[in-house]
Amino acid sequence: MTDHKVIHPEGWLPAKGYANGMLAKNGTLHIGGQIGWDADKRFVSDTFIGQMRQALANIRAIVEAAGGQVEDVTRLTWFVTDKAEYLAAQEDVGRAYREVFGKHFPAMSMVIVAGLVEDDAKVEIEATAHLS
Repeated sequence: MTDHKVIHPEGWLPAKGYANGMLAKNGTLHIGGQIGWDADKRFVSDTFIGQMRQALANIRAIVEAAGGQVEDVTRLTWFVTDKAEYLAAQEDVGRAYREVFGKHFPAMSMVIVAGLVEDDAKVEIEATAHLS
């Protein structure tokens, strides 16, 4: 018997070889890296901001599918392929972030990477949430 539950938002294509979210018995929700594609695994944008907004929206959808809310997110780790593109868009980054997460700012880290598994992905964000 396992002490965790797979979290998969309704209507999303199946995750193959991974879980979008794993909810532990203690209420910790581990959310796998989310990129800028929608429930049908199609990229919504070729821009950093568009992909970032979608990745955050995906995280929100997983948290809500587990019975939580965005304020339950305690950590975000960002993997970004282009530091210059991220830095050049700081104002838009903040605006897009607040559109999805409001004024909730969990602990965050950012790592600049050479690439992501999906070639068209510009950002991948993973998260941890604690649901009561």
